[in-house]
Amino acid sequence: MGDPEVDSCYVGHGDRSRADAVARRLLRIPDQVAARGTRSDPEGLFSLAMIISGLRCTLSYVILPFLLPALGLGAVAGLGPEIGIPVGVVALYFDVKGIRRFWLAGHRLRWQMTLIYLAVIGLVLYLVIVDLVQLFG
Repeated sequence: MGDPEVDSCYVGHGDRSRADAVARRLLRIPDQVAARGTRSDPEGLFSLAMIISGLRCTLSYVILPFLLPALGLGAVAGLGPEIGIPVGVVALYFDVKGIRRFWLAGHRLRWQMTLIYLAVIGLVLYLVIVDLVQLFG
């Protein structure tokens, strides 16, 4: 078919579990697409999603509270929620898109990657909620 290393990352769809069916329904992946599979780049999207999520955490815990005030830019540091909320929403979008990409590709590590994504989504969602409370509370 192609590169054996790449091909080994993808699995057939003949032996789907009930959990797979539920996950595909939640992710809105039609059976015909999931059965066909796609060799899009789920690993590349994973990297992008993790970079954006990491940027969100770095902004919240390093740059805004410590680095900007140390550089004398305390006024900008007070804009934490205004900066963090949009970055967090973008990160959440790419995290969900990344989960879908692994499932669309029929990747053999789709469950493991889904768990990693869900953990990251939980952390970023917490930060967005804290920012919303800070902004409106």
